[in-house]
Amino acid sequence: MRNGKDELASVLFGTSEQVGVGRGLAEFRAGRPVLVTSGRETLLTLPVEGLDAPRLAAFVALCAPMRPRLVITASRARSLGLHATESVALDLPADFDATTILTLVAEAKADHTFLAEPVGAAAIAAIDLVKLAQVLPAVLVADTKLLKIAEFNPPMVTVEARAVARFRAGATQSLAIAGEAHVPLDSGVRTRFVVFRDEFGDDPVAVIVGTPDLSKPVPVRLHSACLTGDVFGSRRCDCGDQLRLALTRLQEAGGGIILYLAQEGRGVGLANKMRTYKLQDAGLDTVDANTTLGFNDDEREYGVAVRMLQMLGCARVVLLTNNPAKLDGLAKAGIEITGRMPLEAPINADNRRYLTAKASRAGHQLGHLMDALAQGPVEPLAETPESDAQAARLAP
Repeated sequence: MRNGKDELASVLFGTSEQVGVGRGLAEFRAGRPVLVTSGRETLLTLPVEGLDAPRLAAFVALCAPMRPRLVITASRARSLGLHATESVALDLPADFDATTILTLVAEAKADHTFLAEPVGAAAIAAIDLVKLAQVLPAVLVADTKLLKIAEFNPPMVTVEARAVARFRAGATQSLAIAGEAHVPLDSGVRTRFVVFRDEFGDDPVAVIVGTPDLSKPVPVRLHSACLTGDVFGSRRCDCGDQLRLALTRLQEAGGGIILYLAQEGRGVGLANKMRTYKLQDAGLDTVDANTTLGFNDDEREYGVAVRMLQMLGCARVVLLTNNPAKLDGLAKAGIEITGRMPLEAPINADNRRYLTAKASRAGHQLGHLMDALAQGPVEPLAETPESDAQAARLAP
């Protein structure tokens, strides 16, 4: 049995597992090594994000006499022509450098041939941890059995592999309301912003439009944060248009809720979204760009959205979405979905290929896109008020 001091420590500081994973995330985001342990195996791990020659040389020295291996996700391995269903480890060539590693991790093609070796629970947990950190999904690893780390005595964090898988669920349960206030918008919509916070340090927001009747099904939009589209009006996606359309629809319905979620780039983070854009510019579609970089085509989970709705007292919803995965995610978590409202945003020459990939490969229900495709190509538009009006005419 735990004594009173143990219980107090857990309340004040969290469990040792939670603290370890939280600190491990901070270390990975800062580009520092972390020890990941599972049973008798302990790996020295380093994220490849921001890797340069001095950082690599220091890690190689720490790994001596062993040569570090590169662990990549199954999707990245397949993009390199390797057969893989789980994360795998690659033996690096004798003359490897930081450029070699980054090419293996982030470029569309790599001029190297490797055998993929299976990895254990510690390496898999390291990949999960680096994904949670939203940096490049690859790590350098070395088994500590032959290392002389004690001679360096570096200040490193240790993470238990089994704790990583449980961390996301724990973070969802840690969600708390941090602050709220009324926020009138330029569009004339009056809203109340309820800001939440979790163990990740994320700040998802419930934007409550009007006064929704919680005794009835509430119109709800799950909206993944999109800095480029929501704030700067990027024409590469339809995110900003969907957000503004959702606000209008909720006002017309007499009230509703937008959950603004920290899921930039379908959950890969802003920097990785820019990397996928670069791959798209080279010819890949939005799905293949994500998987080529080593992510799933969609890394989002909706546990935090379910928890937010529960805390707001909303159990039945009409979902404003074109994405059936959102319907499935909420329904499986116990939220009753009573209906769906489509959000058909304008199509332009810059987002047409993106929307086509979402419809044909991710199952998004975009009937207006099919109509537009039947009408022929959309000409590129100049950035003028007249062009905005022309793009809007493509929407229903």
